Amino acid sequence: MSGEYFRLALTGALSALLIVAAITDLRARIISNRLNLTIAALAPLWWLACGLPLWPDMAVQLLVGLAVFGLFAALFALGWMGGGDVKLLGALALWFPWQAVLSLLVLMAVLGGVVTLATVAYHRLRHRTGQPEIPYGVAISLAALWVLGERYLNQFA
Repeated sequence: MSGEYFRLALTGALSALLIVAAITDLRARIISNRLNLTIAALAPLWWLACGLPLWPDMAVQLLVGLAVFGLFAALFALGWMGGGDVKLLGALALWFPWQAVLSLLVLMAVLGGVVTLATVAYHRLRHRTGQPEIPYGVAISLAALWVLGERYLNQFA
């Protein structure tokens, strides 16, 4: 039973960190390296709490995290993503099985479209010049919270 409480505490910590990421990205268009590092550093505790074996499961989690980071780092190099967003996605990929990471990415894309439309509309209503900066960390955080919550909400279905 104490393992269950530890997993719940880690889920709560990740949820709080995601909320902080969304708020700071919305306010200042910044997701701090410290926050991303904390999310990544808590992932191995999550693996241990879930009883993942070192081989192959923990190795697969690392591979998924590196693959997601690499893919989005390429998008960063093209100027399509912010650096904090890329690091947040890489850190989050360490927490979820690859199937859930795919769900997170699809949901993030849909929510990112909504955030982009809202940001552009706000930018135009305020008659601001230049290109608006999209707080994509909001979409990433909401998608991750959704995927995280599914673990608990689906048990009632």
